[in-house]
Amino acid sequence: MMSKPRVTFFHAPQSRSAGTRALLEELGADYDLHALNLKTGDTRKPEYLAINPMGKVPAIRHGEALITEQPAVFLYLADLYPEAGLAPPLGDPLRGPYLRWLVYYGSCFEPAVIDKSMQREPAPPSTCAYGDYDTMLKTLTDQLERGPYLLGETFSAADVLWGTALNWTVMFKLVPELPVIRAYIDRVLARPAMQRAAAADAALVAAQSA
Repeated sequence: MMSKPRVTFFHAPQSRSAGTRALLEELGADYDLHALNLKTGDTRKPEYLAINPMGKVPAIRHGEALITEQPAVFLYLADLYPEAGLAPPLGDPLRGPYLRWLVYYGSCFEPAVIDKSMQREPAPPSTCAYGDYDTMLKTLTDQLERGPYLLGETFSAADVLWGTALNWTVMFKLVPELPVIRAYIDRVLARPAMQRAAAADAALVAAQSA
């Protein structure tokens, strides 16, 4: 029996990389955790900037490959552990929508939410990556209405990303707590792997605060 691939995961709790920890749990992945403490500025230290010059998490290393940028990390990991069934394979009709929603997160959702949180006017529609906030959000909620998951009945890595992202953006009131969004968050976060990841991160926060 072939051994599972093993990755090194650079992670700080209470950050965007919480979603990657949840995904690793969902995948049943073997990984080495390299924990960073945001409060002590670990992500800005030379050791980590040599990994990711942006000083951002998550980052993963698999052999010689270094992957940063959250959607890229999700795409890579879900394909690395195909037996978990969280990424529709090439040729599957759901592969295109799956890629669409993972990329939509980074290219449209995050920029729109950040502009809103900073109370900044977006760029003119012709140059703005997401057009406008309301259209961006309606595009997402229209998809969630078709549910229960982004790919209909099929749970995928995209739901791990969106479930965790919507949870924190609703918590900080950057996204309205519409019934369809609340129900989706609850559905995703109720999964055993998501609960395990949240508990592990809570323990890590406590250890880093001690």
